[in-house]
Amino acid sequence: MDISVIIPVYNEEGTLRELSERIMHVFEKENYKGEIIFINDGSTDKTPEILNALDSEQMFIRAIHFHRNKGKAAALQAGFEEAKGNFVITMDGDLQDEPSEIPALIAKLEEGFDIVSGWKKKRHDPISKRWPSKLFNSVARAMSGIKIHDFNCGLKAYRREVIRQIRVYGEMHRWIPVLAKVEGFKTGEIVVTHHPRKSGKSKYGFSRTFKGFFDFMTVFFLSRFTMRPMHFFGFLGLLSMTGGIIVEIMVLIYKYAYGQPFQSHLAMLILGVLLIVLGVQLFSIGLIGEMMVYQAKKKQS
Repeated sequence: MDISVIIPVYNEEGTLRELSERIMHVFEKENYKGEIIFINDGSTDKTPEILNALDSEQMFIRAIHFHRNKGKAAALQAGFEEAKGNFVITMDGDLQDEPSEIPALIAKLEEGFDIVSGWKKKRHDPISKRWPSKLFNSVARAMSGIKIHDFNCGLKAYRREVIRQIRVYGEMHRWIPVLAKVEGFKTGEIVVTHHPRKSGKSKYGFSRTFKGFFDFMTVFFLSRFTMRPMHFFGFLGLLSMTGGIIVEIMVLIYKYAYGQPFQSHLAMLILGVLLIVLGVQLFSIGLIGEMMVYQAKKKQS
């Protein structure tokens, strides 16, 4: 069985050797064949030197280096592009993910799922990470319709076809199940062990909350309206035009029913015109989107 294990790392010098040894132990025990791909995301400690040493010592360990920190999504995408295994495992490099979970993830894939996500049911993170994560996952489940508990768990398993069809960038790594759903793939979940951090420090920052919100809006649109953009832009356009027409009617009522001049309601008059124009523009964007979808479907057929 060919397996690729992809591990993005940033300043994790204290865990790399132990992590690689534990993964190799799983490979030997389960008689797996494959590779371990470390992506150094611009580390400033001894991570590059350790990865280069591992690369030279073991034929199936590969190291990819970024000259600057590009983020987890970019690191995962680089790993996806290099992976050769039929099954692909992703995990974090801080030893909080348990390599011995790999056989269970693969067994779940063999049940017919295309992605299997880990669920850190019992987390060993500070409350400042746990509560935002719970809120994030609740909203993500409600909006995406994917019934998993932990979208952001780094421990996941994929069939090769999945990583060839999706592309992650920005902060989109936590939305991979949604991107896969757009392509028609099926996601499952298993409970996994989550260990306390042994060394290094968390890369979580408050700014990630804002990034996550904007990525959420992007993925929400992709998951609901990729093939029907007019449903999104047309609804907003209709809302805007209706509001503009109501405002203009009110101005006319003030003019002819109460004898008030247009000049006394000039701001409302301009607002109504702007809302109507905005509505027409949104309708136009929706139509352009529909034409693009139509042309894309023609090329595929």
